[in-house]
Amino acid sequence: MRCPFCKLDRDRVIDTRPSEDGHVTRRRRECLECGRRYTTHERLEDLPLRIVKKNGQRAPFNREKLLGGILRSLEKRPVSQQQAEALADEIERELLEKPEREVPSHEIGGMVMEKLRGVDKVAYVRFASVYREFKTVDEFLKEIKTISPRGEKKGSKGGK
Repeated sequence: MRCPFCKLDRDRVIDTRPSEDGHVTRRRRECLECGRRYTTHERLEDLPLRIVKKNGQRAPFNREKLLGGILRSLEKRPVSQQQAEALADEIERELLEKPEREVPSHEIGGMVMEKLRGVDKVAYVRFASVYREFKTVDEFLKEIKTISPRGEKKGSKGGK
């Protein structure tokens, strides 16, 4: 730290105390050049999470938009609002734990799909159809086959 009095950067920390909420650390310092004491406050730099869209634009992360997409895919499914919010919380927490402050939107979409696949397969296919921009029924069928426990064999015995 640079001394506010003599402007030199030789000091020692005399005392360190966390604030009441734990988000700021108060440090009492003594300048080794001029001998004067001063107080500094350290806080964790809050770097916002940003999303890099397909077209390269960047936008701030919006939990409500994430939750909205999850809720749309879960519409009329036997999954509660609390479960949907827990999914959004889990994804947000995982994103915030990453060292990168910019995350590609396709990575978030993949995370949502992975979580929905474990919660509700219909919601998973709904989300995948929008996320992957399905254009044909064949694309739907291909995706359904990836989550069907028996794959293509499921319909082969029913026709005989």
